[in-house]
Amino acid sequence: MHGPASSGWLLVALCAVTGAYCLARMRSGTEEQRGAAGGEALMGFGMAAMAVPTAVFTPPSWAWPVYAAVFGATGVHALWAARSGAHHLHHLVGAGAMVYMSVVMAGSPAHAHGAGGSGVPLLTGALLLYFAGYVLLTGVRLVPVAAVAGGGGPGGWGDRPELARACRLSMGIAMVAMLLTL
Repeated sequence: MHGPASSGWLLVALCAVTGAYCLARMRSGTEEQRGAAGGEALMGFGMAAMAVPTAVFTPPSWAWPVYAAVFGATGVHALWAARSGAHHLHHLVGAGAMVYMSVVMAGSPAHAHGAGGSGVPLLTGALLLYFAGYVLLTGVRLVPVAAVAGGGGPGGWGDRPELARACRLSMGIAMVAMLLTL
């Protein structure tokens, strides 16, 4: 992504750790938790790969269409899963944002990554508003869960709702950061 290398590496670390935690959540005893965690792990690792500073590694030209295809398929899966619950629509928007960023990055030459402004301003703005709202809403929802988290019985790492929400909050913040650099 665009921007200074130090913030890019912090974004890579945040997304990679979030993706790794989502992989750990896939060991949950609940099928729905496992499915959501798998999609979130893919999103976290995909965002980490996209956030690697271009000064260190410039992906080959074929990488961006591959990202778009992978996240396009993820979006179709999220659309299919939305039949069982509206919360999958957020995964659809996230996958769509990843496809959009992949298309923008494929269309911008490697030497212009620092120039910025290569996306469609209206679409970028709409995605920024959505994810900023999502971050605020998730942050508000996280506070009450953390306050009552100690009252529950013992559970595995995959069954802790406050950690799952913190994971989603981290990815939402990372998405805002990545969209700001377009």
